[in-house]
Amino acid sequence: MTPIALFSPEPARGWLPWVWLAPILLIVFVAAPVIALDGWMQAQHWSDARGYPIGLAGLYALLWFTFAPTLLLVLAWTRWIERRPIRSLGFVAPAPLKTFLQGVAIGVGTITLVVFSIWAAGGLRAEGWGSAWRSPASLLHIALLLPSFALQSSVEEIIFRGWLLSTVARKASVWLAVLLVSLVFTFLHYSPHQPWLITMSSFLFSLFACAWVLRTGNIWGAMGWHTGWNWWLATGFELPVTGIDAHLPALLVALRPQGMDALTGGAEGPEGSFLCVGFFVVGIAWIAWRRRRATVSSLQVERSPG
Repeated sequence: MTPIALFSPEPARGWLPWVWLAPILLIVFVAAPVIALDGWMQAQHWSDARGYPIGLAGLYALLWFTFAPTLLLVLAWTRWIERRPIRSLGFVAPAPLKTFLQGVAIGVGTITLVVFSIWAAGGLRAEGWGSAWRSPASLLHIALLLPSFALQSSVEEIIFRGWLLSTVARKASVWLAVLLVSLVFTFLHYSPHQPWLITMSSFLFSLFACAWVLRTGNIWGAMGWHTGWNWWLATGFELPVTGIDAHLPALLVALRPQGMDALTGGAEGPEGSFLCVGFFVVGIAWIAWRRRRATVSSLQVERSPG
């Protein structure tokens, strides 16, 4: 195993956790705010006994009140315990806003591809077009959900593909880091008795995001992609995102599942479909091919006569 400083060569002047401890720390960073706020969230009628959001207010509370503290915990740990720059978590793109917005566009495009593939295969039926445009209140909430999902999605990329990936890579190797990141990501998105396709989709989602950040050398694009994917799935089609319903009319077309869960994704939404799994497999292979081609081209340039 060859340790490597991803994103930034600047050293950690503090203590880097052992490889086995880093995933446990991440689970603590995620679970601590959830456990601390669980009783209060239920008292406000924003979440049920299982922690699922209740209505639109509950969704806002979930996206803001549970993810913001996790972000602060990880940033504080990086700055004061590991004593390395925050930019070493992947904040190193030359044009971060442009890179993020490009990622958002790709996220919207890719989840649209997955949804329309399920529709074309007969797993979804249309029940009305653009009903959100007839409701100013719905349009306002859809607009407010964009920064809300941007926070949630960005925090997940920062803690998984930023902090955990770079921390383990500095102690062990990139390949072990990718494996641990994806296993922990899948574990934290796991529900008892869920279909194996949903578990596989979560694991491949993480592998795809890892491949993205390793290919680009930063997390800005993956943050944008994750944001666009979640927001457009929640608001564009009246479909659940990771099993959560936004309770808003569709910006584009209201779709209803029909047929077997393996095709539609069932209660999970399109992310639980085998077509989504197929998309991630193809996407990972394409990024790996692009990375390999870039490496070969670089070696050819180095070996060419001066």
